[in-house]
Amino acid sequence: MIEVRDVEVQFGGHPVLRDVDVTLTERRIAVIGANGSGKSTFARLLNGLLLPTTGTVTVDGFDTREHGREVRKRVGFVFQDPDLQIVMPTVAEDVAFGLKHQGVPKAEIAERVAAALERFGLAGLADRPAHLLSGGEKQLLAIASVTVLEPACIVFDEPTTALDLRNRRRTWAVVASLPQQAVVVTHDLEAITGFDRALLFDGGRIVFDGPPAAAVEEYLALLDEPL
Repeated sequence: MIEVRDVEVQFGGHPVLRDVDVTLTERRIAVIGANGSGKSTFARLLNGLLLPTTGTVTVDGFDTREHGREVRKRVGFVFQDPDLQIVMPTVAEDVAFGLKHQGVPKAEIAERVAAALERFGLAGLADRPAHLLSGGEKQLLAIASVTVLEPACIVFDEPTTALDLRNRRRTWAVVASLPQQAVVVTHDLEAITGFDRALLFDGGRIVFDGPPAAAVEEYLALLDEPL
């Protein structure tokens, strides 16, 4: 369970998030809103990539300020740009990287890496230079490198923004198939219709929290408001 309590985030003395108080328990949660509304800032709070200026964020009772390592074991993060996550020369090495840092035995690493590559259609690319993959393949590699660590929740920050239609559909199918809880920041409003819940951000606040269809209606109404 992820709990965000009375959170404010400031950058340079200016509030970016305000009065955010929410508990995340559903399996599929969308986070929508205009650019600059606070969506990505909110996403980065959930696994301790960013700490609140005031308030608390806890994951299964672990505070992100005090127990960052435990939090990141439970909450994985997939960035919009997969190149930000690729740290090793080859595809297989990149998937194995986090497991090695967790001290997983070598034989188990090999088994889990092979299973992850097979699951995401990357088995034939195991020895390929990771940074030479296509955009869609890189996104699948980023997801594989996170899921192989078996977190309880995965946060996606606009995972399909840079992808073509085919790879967007492929990525959404992967998200739908994951057993983990997924919190997805996105501008792809059609893709969230089957989600359990949607949070709409505007001006650094959650202005709607409820069914995705209703959240999209509220968002479109905000966009139609006169300047």
